[in-house]
Amino acid sequence: MKRMVLAILTAVTLAMPMTSYESVIAGAEETEFEEITVVDNDECVIRITGLEPDSLFGYTVDAYFENKSSEKTYMFSVETASVNGVMSDPFFATEVAAGKKDNSDITFYSMPDEIDEVTDIEISFRVYDSDDWLADNVAEETIHIYPDGEENAVVYEREAQESDIVLVDNDDVTMIVVDFETDDIWGYTANLFLVNKTESNLMFSVDDVSVNGYMLDPYWATEVYAGKCAFNSSMTWSLDDLEENGIEEVEEIEFTLRVYDYDDWSAEDVVNETITVAP
Repeated sequence: MKRMVLAILTAVTLAMPMTSYESVIAGAEETEFEEITVVDNDECVIRITGLEPDSLFGYTVDAYFENKSSEKTYMFSVETASVNGVMSDPFFATEVAAGKKDNSDITFYSMPDEIDEVTDIEISFRVYDSDDWLADNVAEETIHIYPDGEENAVVYEREAQESDIVLVDNDDVTMIVVDFETDDIWGYTANLFLVNKTESNLMFSVDDVSVNGYMLDPYWATEVYAGKCAFNSSMTWSLDDLEENGIEEVEEIEFTLRVYDYDDWSAEDVVNETITVAP
């Protein structure tokens, strides 16, 4: 498999214009990086071994994983990740057999456009038995990586836009409709910006959703971790559903917004109110 991937990457690189090829080579030059040990216990090891800001597929964190077990296969996964305080999931997991090691890339394929320079990468790792999901985790650890030093770390702050539709903005959360768009494949979409100002992981969800008075559920819910914000959240309705209800133009969207503690469902809702949006 690795040989196949290498062959594809080689073909893509050779097909690039010379200027692009030169930029890839320049970005591939090694920069000084001090290795970071994230976990080193009786069962496993995780180390951050390097950074590749100009990787072909996106900003990449090089990592080393070691399974010290003599009989168990472990899954090394990224549970959550953020860049400059903006949630950005690399969708990473790698399985390592007993007694084996692995060098893998953690690549942020969809880095938010709003981030010009990466100053703080936060990654939460989880290691567990691949064959026994009920067993206790082998390791859980969160690491911050500061490419330019912790003193230069910057938390992203979004500037308000005239086109923003602010749905909620209080001491705990912010929810803004950034824009609306229609796509023949994805349908009618409300693109959202969410902020969790609390110290708890929060779930944003909607109930009793209607479009122009017709009940149409987008089946939307998004978790935003403590102190983080999120761009990659969109509430979408299929064009077929809109057409079946005779909706040619969306004039009003109404729903009950519920925001609650993801880790404590017995806690009082942070937000529970009915919201009306006129696109």
